Amino acid sequence: MHITPVVRALIIINVVFYFLTHMGGFRTTIMSTQILGLFYFESEFFRPHQLITHMFLHANLMHLMFNMLSLYFLGPFLEIQWGSKKFLKFYFAAGLGAAFIHLLVKYIQVHYFGMVSDIDIPVIGASGAIYGIFIAFAMLYPNAELMLLFPPIPIKAKYLAPILVFIDLSMGISGTATTIAHFAHVGGALIGFIVIKYWQLTGQLYNRE
Repeated sequence: MHITPVVRALIIINVVFYFLTHMGGFRTTIMSTQILGLFYFESEFFRPHQLITHMFLHANLMHLMFNMLSLYFLGPFLEIQWGSKKFLKFYFAAGLGAAFIHLLVKYIQVHYFGMVSDIDIPVIGASGAIYGIFIAFAMLYPNAELMLLFPPIPIKAKYLAPILVFIDLSMGISGTATTIAHFAHVGGALIGFIVIKYWQLTGQLYNRE
């Protein structure tokens, strides 16, 4: 599968953002995250533009590589299927959906469970949008075999997708690995699923834009 225009552009933008926000060392990274990362909406650091900009920041090289490799391998199938315009709409719908689900869960945690200690910790990364793409790929190509990195075994997309979402949901509920925004991942997957189902019901799934 050849890389497609929007997938190529998104990868380039993410890579450029990564190096611009890390090239000045730890201090530059922190300052960039304070401005562009997504803060909880009741935090004094929250700004509306963060709903978009947080998708182009990554914590480290492994974080960036995982998301961009997923986009590189799965994204072109969807962009060819839908066209560049529709694919880009889906990408941002999943990313924004992930952000809103994360903020909703954070609101519940703060106001109903008193979890105020991490109110000023921002979320960064394209993972929400990537989870949306992954769910869409699994729904359109359920029997496609994907090779895991660890362990390196093939597994069909229709099995891998729910397993990953279940793992994220379980870890989010249990509070495991709190440095990862598990509910943002689940949110991206949920919005991706809803959009695909809506397109199926309205006959838009295979229309190109």
